[in-house]
Amino acid sequence: MSSDDVGEAAAVLARIVANATDTDLGSLGGETTLFGRETPPMPTDRVPDILAGADALVGVVPRLDQSLLGALRDRETDLTARIVVTGQAREQLTGPTRLAARSILEERDVDLYAHEGDSPVGVLLVDERALVGLFDDRGLAAAMVTDAPAVREWAVETCERYRDASEMLFD
Repeated sequence: MSSDDVGEAAAVLARIVANATDTDLGSLGGETTLFGRETPPMPTDRVPDILAGADALVGVVPRLDQSLLGALRDRETDLTARIVVTGQAREQLTGPTRLAARSILEERDVDLYAHEGDSPVGVLLVDERALVGLFDDRGLAAAMVTDAPAVREWAVETCERYRDASEMLFD
């Protein structure tokens, strides 16, 4: 996998994941796809397909992007989901505009946790794959989907660390 032809944000995300997992992305193993907003389809347009057949979703998100909310809202089957919201996502669910996003998540029985920190990187475990996203002021700038063991292990550790340091948002 090369990050040279997927755009600047995707190249930044590739370096973040490589540093976090202490691996060379070319030797990850497994199936890995890296995409950025510079090359259609947009990362946000890919999220619904990635989540479509999932049975389980665990993650940490700094933004509640419409692609994630829409994919959850439009599901025809149940999904076991635990999401830690941080940064702007936490503010979305605790501030004055919380009703729309909150109703979608409550309707889908998503267990929500709030974390006081912030990060430009979101991590979702979607069944056996990791979806790692890089956010900027315009939303999801780049994403990586992989079943590579090193990235999955890092994603699991990240999700557990954030969840351990967070509080249940709604009971």
